[in-house]
Amino acid sequence: MQHVTIEPKLIAKVEDVTPTVVTAMAKTTNPRLKAVMDGLIHHLHEFIIETRPTEEEFEYGLRWIAALGHHTHETNNEVVLAADVLGASTLIDLINNDGMQGETMSALLGPFYRGHAPECANGDCIARSETPGPALFFKGRVTGLDGAPVAGAKLDVWQASPVGLYENQDADQDDFNLRGVFYTDEAGSFQFMSVKPAGYPVPTDGPVGVLLHAQHRHPMRPAHIHFIVSAPGHKTLVTQIFSDTPQALASDVVFGAKVQIVGDFVEHTEPHEDYPGAQLPFYTCEYTFKLLEGEPTYPVPPISGTKA
Repeated sequence: MQHVTIEPKLIAKVEDVTPTVVTAMAKTTNPRLKAVMDGLIHHLHEFIIETRPTEEEFEYGLRWIAALGHHTHETNNEVVLAADVLGASTLIDLINNDGMQGETMSALLGPFYRGHAPECANGDCIARSETPGPALFFKGRVTGLDGAPVAGAKLDVWQASPVGLYENQDADQDDFNLRGVFYTDEAGSFQFMSVKPAGYPVPTDGPVGVLLHAQHRHPMRPAHIHFIVSAPGHKTLVTQIFSDTPQALASDVVFGAKVQIVGDFVEHTEPHEDYPGAQLPFYTCEYTFKLLEGEPTYPVPPISGTKA
């Protein structure tokens, strides 16, 4: 086959820019990279032509993007937060995890997953320091789509404290407070103790906060507990179990709440024989996670193990 050399062309007008840039990338040998970058260039250039930013607006936008990096460090990932509040993370989640086969719906990993949480015995409490709020007793199972128990499944659990902060954000909380790793028994069952989660605001002291303020949007997330559920021979599930009002769920600032993963958090105002000595009021929740068959993977933590 005769090799055809594509000669570069000088840009003379707006209409010349996109084809010239695409031509410059035409030698990309990785087909997926080529397809992604071709799509990016076409949509990015169309967006610029449609909205016609001024030079001052373009420079401000570049500074905002740079600020995402400046505000990303060991205890905060502003880039992930920006993707969340713009709805990009939820689109990626739904494209890759549609829940149409009956598996538990997925939800966002979020910017505060640390990894390397302590391993716990079934029934242990993940409140490692004085944490306000009513007690929560969480019981559940992990099964396949056929309902068969998945023994030895790993559940990585974390949540914010009722004061609205994850422990890496809060010097008053012990390291790995409200974080723990559990494993299912032969019946696919697990259980742990915690405190009932509460809604909280995402960080607003960086460029994402500036954007939310300019859009007159609130920064609140509904109450939830994060889970990563993994087991050999099964696709890893990253999800959240929610507990809040319909209004709070529908107005989640990161668009992560889904009706399929709202838990039934039951309030108990009288003693219960299954929970002797529990201080009133307390809450219980039971939930079954259903996993697809597949190859397990594990997400890279968006923040390090360093505590504030």
